Amino acid sequence: MGTGNQDISIYGHSAAALIHLAFAASLLWSSRPVRRVNPTTWLLVAALATTVLWSLLSIADAVDSRNGWLVWAEALNIARYGAWFAFVLHLLKADRSTQLSGAVQWLRLAAAVSLVTAFVLLLMSPPVSPQLASRGQLGCALAMAVLGLILVEQVWRNVGEDLRWGAKPVCLGLLCIFAFDIYMFAEALLLGTVDPDAHALRGAVHTVSVPFLWMAARRRKDWLRRMQVSRAAAFYSATLVLAGGYLIFVSAMGYYVRYFGGSWGRALQLGLLVLGLASLGVLLFSASTRAWIKVFIGKHFFSYRYDYREEWLHFTDMLSSRRSPQETGTLIVRGLAGMVECPAGSLWTRTSNEAPYTEARCWNLPQTHAEEPADSAFCALMRDKGWVIDMTEYRASPRRYGEMAMPLWLLASPDLWLVVPLLVGDDLLGFVLLTQPRAATELNWEVLDLLKMAGRQAAGYLAQMQATEALLEARKFEAFNRMSAFVVHDLKNIVTQLSLMLKNAERHRDNPEFQQDMLLTVDSSVEKMRRLMLQLREGAAPVGAGRGVELAVLVRRLQALVQSQSRTLEVTHLEPLSTRGHEDRLERVLGHLVQNALDATPIPGKVWIAVERSSGQVKVDIGDSGIGMSEAFIKTQLFRPFSTTKHNGMGIGTYESQQYVRELGGDITVQSQRGQGTVMTVRLPLFESGETSGLFQAPAA
Repeated sequence: MGTGNQDISIYGHSAAALIHLAFAASLLWSSRPVRRVNPTTWLLVAALATTVLWSLLSIADAVDSRNGWLVWAEALNIARYGAWFAFVLHLLKADRSTQLSGAVQWLRLAAAVSLVTAFVLLLMSPPVSPQLASRGQLGCALAMAVLGLILVEQVWRNVGEDLRWGAKPVCLGLLCIFAFDIYMFAEALLLGTVDPDAHALRGAVHTVSVPFLWMAARRRKDWLRRMQVSRAAAFYSATLVLAGGYLIFVSAMGYYVRYFGGSWGRALQLGLLVLGLASLGVLLFSASTRAWIKVFIGKHFFSYRYDYREEWLHFTDMLSSRRSPQETGTLIVRGLAGMVECPAGSLWTRTSNEAPYTEARCWNLPQTHAEEPADSAFCALMRDKGWVIDMTEYRASPRRYGEMAMPLWLLASPDLWLVVPLLVGDDLLGFVLLTQPRAATELNWEVLDLLKMAGRQAAGYLAQMQATEALLEARKFEAFNRMSAFVVHDLKNIVTQLSLMLKNAERHRDNPEFQQDMLLTVDSSVEKMRRLMLQLREGAAPVGAGRGVELAVLVRRLQALVQSQSRTLEVTHLEPLSTRGHEDRLERVLGHLVQNALDATPIPGKVWIAVERSSGQVKVDIGDSGIGMSEAFIKTQLFRPFSTTKHNGMGIGTYESQQYVRELGGDITVQSQRGQGTVMTVRLPLFESGETSGLFQAPAA
């Protein structure tokens, strides 16, 4: 070992010895009294103590390699591995019912065999220097490092979710130790000798691992007692896959050098660069390769294949990003297909409860015109069981689905793979068909649960979309019905007016004045009906723009109309004021209020109207001495549509009057008491026609 590497080794192992000794002492001090020290703590202290002794003997060998310190250092290195194996295996204690229980027995056996083999090889062939170990010793050391990494992986995978925060530093610290040894011994097997630079750094690497363990102890004082695997522990082999692939590559390079020799370093470097660039290009442009890698990593490198939080957020964001309700169906198909790497799919829904299921949206699939009855056994199975139907499984073993007969149109499509039901409660809103995935995907419980969960969420969005469309349609009908109710109400008033005229015609048909008045009334009624028909056809707004309306003219007209009914409308005050609006609608509003007053007032009673200016507005009071109304009726029923006390009324006139007055910027207020009559006050904006100001007029001569 050169002088530089010798100094690095001495300093690195000195630091390792000091920091491991300090950490072991702190563990024993914090666990006082001794009777409370649990076995896990004793095993960790033993691993730290053997590391201290190994570091001290490594320092002695670096200072004076002629006294045989190397053999003792290698023996303590094997003992150190054994102590760490015992510590990690103690953490992996699992129930007999778990899958990990049997695997732990094999891991213990493998640890014992590797340790015994390493001791036997050390006794049979003591190394002269760290760089000249036999290939058997190097292979055994590599096997122990790989086994240590596998044990660390099992601890991380199977520790409880609530304890991972404390277990993470422990696993990282041990990972530094075993991963570095794998690199060093794998390279030694390739080149036939241990790299002196890597060997000199072993002490420094072990020093780096202790702060991680100290961090875990600082996070929780009882971290060793709580670090136990979960009850649902299982064995995973990701480290075997990684280490195996790495060792196969290293072995291949070693055999090439051994049998062919030559100056191959530069060519190998360029070849690896080209291979790396080609692999990167495949990953970037091949969706099938990316899907295969995603499935492979999900199966072998994670406890669960899916990060449910990420999947839930991604699927929710996708469904929420629609620009129109029609896009929801396509997004549902794409979201479900993306979870299992399917390149195509389609959505099947129905238009009503009795209608069959038909294809509503398709994504990367040809459109089909097939139909599936809602009462078929295929739909009943999904509705009752909520199963995700695997077409591959059905083709191989139809009996697993009982007496269900698969639809012929579905069996005729060999590319179809899954049928995902969209359930809202017990109602099958539809289903999604997915084609074969880009890469072979194991359809286990986790995939099925994810598809069921996403299918129910998608069904909720689909139900919301359908409810929104139904609400919009209902609102259109509501607007049309409301407008129709207004028109029918006005027609009723016209019919009442004409009926009254016909009733009086029998007595006054020979009266020329009555005949003239009758012709004017019929002409006015025809004009009103024509306007109502235009309003019904073109919308709620009447034809023509609003303009100034003289209220005195309307009042006189109403007075004459009431007189023709053999009733009296007293005009107590009438100022020549105007308001803005449509004359025919204002006449209907005031006429309706006057008619209500007449209906509520017996014949001996009094009905009056007054028009005056008030606070920059026009105030129209319509009063009567009739039966009156209660305060509760005024607040809760008077202005509600389709609420009336009349036997032949529609309950729309007062509501229409209030809505139109508010459109003009006014309001209607009511003062009434039972048995004392009612006063309806209509406030309207004042309309004043432009007149020339007298300020600039020439004085009179």
